[in-house]
Amino acid sequence: MEATTLIRKVHMNCPLCDKTHEVEEKKRVACITIKGEEVSYEEHFYFCANADEDENEFETGSMTNKNLLNARNAYRVKKGLLTSDEIIAIRESYGLSQVDLAKMLGWGEATIARYESKAIQDEAYDTMLRLVKDNPLQALEFLKKNQDKFSVIKRHEIRAKIVEKLDSYGKEFLTRKTFEGEYASFDEPCDSNGYMLLNIDKIEAIISYIAEKVSYLFKVKLMKMLWYADSESYKVYGHSITGMVYRHEPMGALPIGHYSLMNLEKLNIQEESSYNYDSMIHVYPTLNMNYEILSSEDKRILDKVINKFKEYKAREIVDYMHEEIAYQQTVPGEIISFDLAKKNREL
Repeated sequence: MEATTLIRKVHMNCPLCDKTHEVEEKKRVACITIKGEEVSYEEHFYFCANADEDENEFETGSMTNKNLLNARNAYRVKKGLLTSDEIIAIRESYGLSQVDLAKMLGWGEATIARYESKAIQDEAYDTMLRLVKDNPLQALEFLKKNQDKFSVIKRHEIRAKIVEKLDSYGKEFLTRKTFEGEYASFDEPCDSNGYMLLNIDKIEAIISYIAEKVSYLFKVKLMKMLWYADSESYKVYGHSITGMVYRHEPMGALPIGHYSLMNLEKLNIQEESSYNYDSMIHVYPTLNMNYEILSSEDKRILDKVINKFKEYKAREIVDYMHEEIAYQQTVPGEIISFDLAKKNREL
């Protein structure tokens, strides 16, 4: 028997028993083969208690379409392709209609509509969508290349929407690209990044999360706490949280690109002067930061690190890290292996 979950009861004219009564809407995990690949997906259906046992389930047309879309998206996820929801999000982020985005990319007018509802894009089309996903400059290039597909007025309208998105990105867009560029050599999961690709959204959320719970959080201490969070996650779950790569430096572990990291627009960073007029980078929580990107496992690891080092001064956490095998068995400038980090002392 497949496990099912009751979602709700619906009063309707049941097509199985031809009576108006309450039927149950349920869901379960189903399997289907798409393009030779078996995938699991969430399937919804109605259940009629009055019908014969072997014919007591049915779907409406809209429910069937939704189930098929869930199946196609499961295939997309398995193959590393954008889901229909992600394609919709790209289009809506630019304020474009399905036809506008398709024409801007030089495709047939119905292409985006099909990808959002029925068809599965191939890798070449997926790559083009990803090019504009987080890069308004690339969107402008596509608009320029395919400008003859639009009227002058429509072209100006679309350009204004793209420029508006580019302006809203501002510093965040540029610093993200700079930071990502420093990780160009780590575009595959490996021991150096803890078998996790760089995730800037998580990094921003993590830093704000730590700052909410640690008073007087400065850069040196933060960098060590990030390393311990990634290392502890690797010890417990077999992968890091952020995908950052850390080097052996005199002040302990420092992530590659830490200067670019501290310039990310979503971080609340203030450069302040100490009593002896030295410049200090103070990290504060970010107002309205979205922490939903952090899983319960992520938060469990972060809370463990925070509880351990919350009261440590920068010098104390540096000294503590200097005693770790992972630090002692590496040399200045060398990447600190996550395999070595498994030997860290218990927090």
